[in-house]
Amino acid sequence: MGNGLSERRVSVLPCLPSFQALHLVILGLDCAGKTTVLYRLRFNEFVNTVPTKGFNTERVRLPLGTGRCRSAACHFWDVGGQEKLRPLWRSYTRCADGLVFVVDSVDAERMEEAKTELHKITRLHDNLGVPVLVVANKQDLRAALPLADVERLLALNELGTHTPWHLQPACAIIGEGLQEGLERLHAMIIKRRKMLRQQKRKR
Repeated sequence: MGNGLSERRVSVLPCLPSFQALHLVILGLDCAGKTTVLYRLRFNEFVNTVPTKGFNTERVRLPLGTGRCRSAACHFWDVGGQEKLRPLWRSYTRCADGLVFVVDSVDAERMEEAKTELHKITRLHDNLGVPVLVVANKQDLRAALPLADVERLLALNELGTHTPWHLQPACAIIGEGLQEGLERLHAMIIKRRKMLRQQKRKR
């Protein structure tokens, strides 16, 4: 799947109008499982994919637990991770509410490359302060790195206090961990919005 626009209109609760849909961008190296994450969220099933050569986009209504108004309309952009496409990431992350950075937990050799790209995109001026959900994908496989090693190799603690982040173990094929991770991302986004509103009031 790639270089396409696949979008479905979703019914949104009255208390969450469609114009408030969150702009979320899924990034990561090629073959990390980004598109698998996207279509697991969209269809709630595994969709066989090929490397994305451009982008995929989907609107998804994300449940956020129990209670009235506990859902969020999200507009996901899944952008190809090949090296030649990475300079385009900044065009998609501009005005993003949150970033989802997917890494292959089995591919230890490319963790340094993933770290470089993660730190590069979060340090762009437009992305300062934007919350990041790091999805440690393929945690179901025996060769997967422990979560502590993923955190260390990606140097997440060096992202700085300006970038809130959460590292989530996951298996995109069956969807395990994705809901929990996105709920944490949503909470970080809401917290940041409140902080920005408070800062505006003080000016």
